[in-house]
Amino acid sequence: MKALVLSGGAGTRLRPITHTSAKQLVPVANKAVLFYGLESIAAAGITEVGVVVGDTAEEIREAVGDGSKFGLEITYIPQERPLGLAHAVLIARDYLGDDAFVMYLGDNFIVGGITDLVEEFTRTRPDAQILLTRVSDPRAFGVAELDPSGQVIGLEEKPERPKSDLALVGVYLFTPVIHEAVRAIRPSWRGELEITHAIQHLIDARADVRSTVIKGYWKDTGNVGDMLEVNRTVLEGLDRRIDGEVDAGSETIGRVVVEAGARIVDSRIVGPAVIGSGTEVRDSYVGPFTSIAENCRITDSEVEFSIVLRDSSIDGVGRIENSLIGRHVRVTTAPSVPSAHRLVLGDHSKVQIHT
Repeated sequence: MKALVLSGGAGTRLRPITHTSAKQLVPVANKAVLFYGLESIAAAGITEVGVVVGDTAEEIREAVGDGSKFGLEITYIPQERPLGLAHAVLIARDYLGDDAFVMYLGDNFIVGGITDLVEEFTRTRPDAQILLTRVSDPRAFGVAELDPSGQVIGLEEKPERPKSDLALVGVYLFTPVIHEAVRAIRPSWRGELEITHAIQHLIDARADVRSTVIKGYWKDTGNVGDMLEVNRTVLEGLDRRIDGEVDAGSETIGRVVVEAGARIVDSRIVGPAVIGSGTEVRDSYVGPFTSIAENCRITDSEVEFSIVLRDSSIDGVGRIENSLIGRHVRVTTAPSVPSAHRLVLGDHSKVQIHT
């Protein structure tokens, strides 16, 4: 069995971060989202992985390499434009051959991995198997309709009137029959080859399409809010570890990780939080659910429920929360300017000004 990992999307909902970085490489708990998926694939016993890449191919290649650090053999598959999930399957045909495969969206995060799902698929061998989860607003997702026995009878992509609250999670398992389906469909109104249409083609052809409703945590990390929520979830599983330097004037409370080479000076760190190697936190407070990457400087400031990427500094700005701060960013106080009121007043006016 092989895996097909999609890492070619533009990440428009994470701009401006993704103007200069692949969305799959934005870190949660100081590790790229993509790496969690690759680790889940390796844990499921799959070693051959095709990674579909687009405009950020060079950055993905540099981060992932040949896959050996994950116990994987990586083959990169270029995609000129992100033309849909089914298009990714179409261009990967030669690589996939006649093997069954798991398709994993590189910006998705699933607590607990996919090992059980892969084992179930291998044992029962349907033509396709999809993961579903219940969501409050299914209009933003691909949505599945099940019959009373739980069989998949219909799929819709981002429907205005969803027939259920079951959204497709970004992990799919297929046998080679999917290749005929992706060749048979036409682009949607979005100009993309939708994987939901390909699976619907299988359903219409009476193929065996099964589903698993997951009860664990899943997120599509496509926007800042979801990225911060995934960061929070991962940090909640931290084990306390202090490998860096914490001086006598500082305090670390709870599940705090201070990586080797980090320095905490006259500061308070309240977990769960992680401080990356080479980072210095001085005269500051870092609160729960915060990840500070490597080689950052936090001085005379407060940071909570945030992600700060590598080589950035925050100096004397009071409190920052609910924020995603990119690489090589400098956040400082603004220069003071004289306060003044600018007025255009008509005749016989009366004005009161608080000073």
